[in-house]
Amino acid sequence: MFYIKRLYRFILKSFLPLFLMTFFICLFIVLMQFLWRYVDEMVGKGLEMSVLAELFFYAAVTMVPMALPLAILLASLMTFGNLGERLELLAIKAAGISLLQIMRPLVIFLIFVAIGAFFFQNNVLPKSQVKMWTLLYSMRQKSPELDIPEGVFYDQISGYNLYVKQKDHKTGMLYDVMIYDMSAGFDNAMIILADSGKLKMTDDKEHLFLTLYNGESFENLRDQRTSTSRNIPYRRETFSLKEIMIAFDANFNRMDDGIMQNQYIGKDLAALQSSIDSMTQRVDSIGNNYANSLKSSGYFSLYDRPGMRVSERDSIREQKAVAEAGSLNLDSLFAGDNLQRKQLYLDRAVARAERYKSDYEFRSYTMSDENKVIRRHQIEMYKKFTLSFACIIFFFIGAPLGAIIRKGGLGMPVVVSVFMFIFYYIIDNSGYKLARDGRWEVWEGMWLSSAVLLPLGIFLTYKAVKDSAVFNPDVYINFFRKLVGRQELRKVVLKEVIIEDMYPRVAIEKAHQLSESCRKFLDKIGRKRQSYWKYCLYGYDKSAIVELGDQINAMVDYVSNSHSQLVVSKLMDYPILRNLWVYRPAPSVKWGYVLAVLFPVGLLLYWVGSYQQRLLRNEVEGVIHTNDELCVLLEKEEADRIEEEKIYKI
Repeated sequence: MFYIKRLYRFILKSFLPLFLMTFFICLFIVLMQFLWRYVDEMVGKGLEMSVLAELFFYAAVTMVPMALPLAILLASLMTFGNLGERLELLAIKAAGISLLQIMRPLVIFLIFVAIGAFFFQNNVLPKSQVKMWTLLYSMRQKSPELDIPEGVFYDQISGYNLYVKQKDHKTGMLYDVMIYDMSAGFDNAMIILADSGKLKMTDDKEHLFLTLYNGESFENLRDQRTSTSRNIPYRRETFSLKEIMIAFDANFNRMDDGIMQNQYIGKDLAALQSSIDSMTQRVDSIGNNYANSLKSSGYFSLYDRPGMRVSERDSIREQKAVAEAGSLNLDSLFAGDNLQRKQLYLDRAVARAERYKSDYEFRSYTMSDENKVIRRHQIEMYKKFTLSFACIIFFFIGAPLGAIIRKGGLGMPVVVSVFMFIFYYIIDNSGYKLARDGRWEVWEGMWLSSAVLLPLGIFLTYKAVKDSAVFNPDVYINFFRKLVGRQELRKVVLKEVIIEDMYPRVAIEKAHQLSESCRKFLDKIGRKRQSYWKYCLYGYDKSAIVELGDQINAMVDYVSNSHSQLVVSKLMDYPILRNLWVYRPAPSVKWGYVLAVLFPVGLLLYWVGSYQQRLLRNEVEGVIHTNDELCVLLEKEEADRIEEEKIYKI
């Protein structure tokens, strides 16, 4: 019997509701982006709600590849952030269960999601894209809904410009109408002026019926002009009633899906691979024909005769070239003619070269278009795999981030997810454009985002498993301090609960001992800079530095049990002694001689090491000064303690 562990059921129950919620939220957001982008194609055309609903449905299905990775990232980040914020993740780890074991059920679930995403990309998405783009192009072809404004020219009727000064919205009457009829061409334009008129649609919605009252019209009759006459005839008409029928198709005519199915967006993996193979073979064949044509064409065609076959022409060329190679000298022939003949030769050569150039440039454009279509097919093919891989990568980014940040809800997770997805989208879009334009190989551009985010997911997962302080600013501050040679800052806080009390007299004795050790260390290493040879051969004794650092840490640990805030604050003045390798770069005297001989390298190292040694001497002297100030505070604390004991006895 198949049984799921209680922990795994708990993790799945925590993740699945958040995943469904974030998926539909992300899908709604990207769908609104689609609506804002194509709102001009839909507004003002009188489309039925069923057509708009169908378009939104297919658009939502098409936007799933963009919403799914973002939903996985946000849901995994929120899930593990909630577990960390409620200390449930800490309790699970305390039971001996690692983070990878906690993530195991979600990894298995998302593997099935990735497999489903591949089949969705291969089988469902092409059909939905065909339906969506077919509807969208059909909407673009539909004429806008007829609504003639007041006081401006209306040009949405093909071949006509209408101007209406005033309109009665109740009766539909138009007043002070001006019409420019250019349906027969600009040269045969007709201008119509009328006091009033009325416009309505025919029952089949394919024509407009315009009734005009009390006006006149002026029409050019340029087509009826005779060949001998320079005057252009025209016709002027005054009317009390005039009726005009205008072709205006207001119906929604859906395009055939077969047009889009032949494009790359309407093909599955097998169809894409078949199209790529056939187009590649055709392009290679055309390229070989162009290459052979270029090889067989001579620069000057000295031996060509009209009607000669290629094989015959090539044979005669070869024979004549061999026979006349020693006797024919083009340079001498060119130099022997007069200037007029030379100019003629040069003009003919330049014209022939330009003709060849334009011919092969046109052929290169044809090849470039063919290669662009191949690349678009290859991009669509790689997209079917990159989505599935992106789902896995985003989980291994979101889950460790949630475990590290330990913040649930829709605050911090949403901010982190948005920035991470924007970063992914920029990289993915850049790789897509580089692949589309042929600047990179298609597989390089399409896998660029995955190649960038995969190391990030591995790094975050490793840090989360090791419970590393990835977002602790002190870690990075201390790292850069070490990098530039700056000293780390010691942090000591007043303890709320003290198990072992600190006795001021004992602490004062420890401070005196520490000061004595510091003076001995300074006497041993000397108060001045070491010479170049002494630095390379001996340097500073690292074991003595480590021993002195341990004594300082022991002193701080003991005095940190004090009840006085002043004493605890003073402990932060103690430096953290670093055991840098530049204190003694050579491990032995023999290696010291080798370093000293390498004068340019040794001199640079000596300059850096001398600077660090000077900082070390200043730190040790600072320890002595801090001990003196601490003893004053400890003596005051001891006096206060004795005074309190006297008062308590009284």
